[in-house]
Amino acid sequence: MLNIKATIREVVYAVLPLTMVVIVLQFTLIWLPMEVFLQFLIGVAMVSVGLILFLLGVHIGLLPIGEMIGSALPMMGKAWLVVFFGLLLGFVVTVAEPDVRVLALQVELVSDGAISKYLLIYTVAIGVAIFVGLAMLRIILNVPITYLLVGGYGLVFLLSAFTPAHFVPVSFDAGGVTTGPMTVPFILALGVGVASVLGGKSASADGFGLVALASIGPILAVLLLGVFFG
Repeated sequence: MLNIKATIREVVYAVLPLTMVVIVLQFTLIWLPMEVFLQFLIGVAMVSVGLILFLLGVHIGLLPIGEMIGSALPMMGKAWLVVFFGLLLGFVVTVAEPDVRVLALQVELVSDGAISKYLLIYTVAIGVAIFVGLAMLRIILNVPITYLLVGGYGLVFLLSAFTPAHFVPVSFDAGGVTTGPMTVPFILALGVGVASVLGGKSASADGFGLVALASIGPILAVLLLGVFFG
């Protein structure tokens, strides 16, 4: 019960400021048609209910199962299984990410269908999958995350020089949308679970940084897509 009350309070505090700003603008500057304004209020109510249910689902289901999977995989004693399921889970959770679908839909609309939304979704998902797999391998081999971040962003800036200019901002947006409400809880919980078994004394440090690594993957993947399309 306390968890439900805290979640409702959290959503209200998050949604209320935006709602109040729009209401003030409506009755002072913009004066949108009342029908549009009422649709906004209905949308706010639906978003609030959806966020409450989603956050409760994250706490009840996604975080525990992600951490339990991360803890169970290393106990099988096979490193390739940890990497493989990191790849697989990184892919499927990105395909399910709502933010990725919004970006893909906008890109398809702006490009007049030249880049289909499914092509972009799967490209981004493959990029995330590869780097989640690398993140699992980093935990197993105890490689400092700095090396992967510097190397990854070095490749990003190198590829940017060979990619058509209009693909560069899309690629960085692709990296941003993978830090959405579906991907982040699951990947973080997965990393913490794996690190709790394999990380030893550095478990608290090894369990984090996965989202930073995962966001590099889609940037590189979309830049490579731009190279092919270019």
